[in-house]
Amino acid sequence: MPKKRGVKPLAQNKKARHDFFIEDVLECGMELCGTEVKSLRKGACNLKDSYAQVKNGELFLIGMHISPYEQGNIYNRDPFRTRRLLAHKSEIRKLAVASQQDGMSLVPLSIYLKDGRVKLELAVAKGKKLYDKRHSIAERDAEREMERRFKEDRE
Repeated sequence: MPKKRGVKPLAQNKKARHDFFIEDVLECGMELCGTEVKSLRKGACNLKDSYAQVKNGELFLIGMHISPYEQGNIYNRDPFRTRRLLAHKSEIRKLAVASQQDGMSLVPLSIYLKDGRVKLELAVAKGKKLYDKRHSIAERDAEREMERRFKEDRE
């Protein structure tokens, strides 16, 4: 059977864009077992409160929840287990340096299937303060109001 081509989104971390300024984005693979992949294909995962960390030159994703596969029986793994992310050494070194800077962290933005393989979009992000969040909300509301006005003018 030929591989399916294209990108199919599985889950997004919408809270990440609200809570962080996104500095840089990297696509990386994940080391998963078979039942986890089947569960992901059903969309049974949650990226909320998850983060990545560099340990001993390897990149790990901590706190991501993948629900157990119903027909998995004994092959199911712990839903919150730490998963290794697959990236080039040079990219991991860059991420390690970036995450060591004050206020920076590695946050997953989305997980998706690309050509039949599970990929994770990882961001180097800086936390927002409360006033930054208010400013973002105000900008979004102003943009919606402008769109609404333009739409009324056209009619």
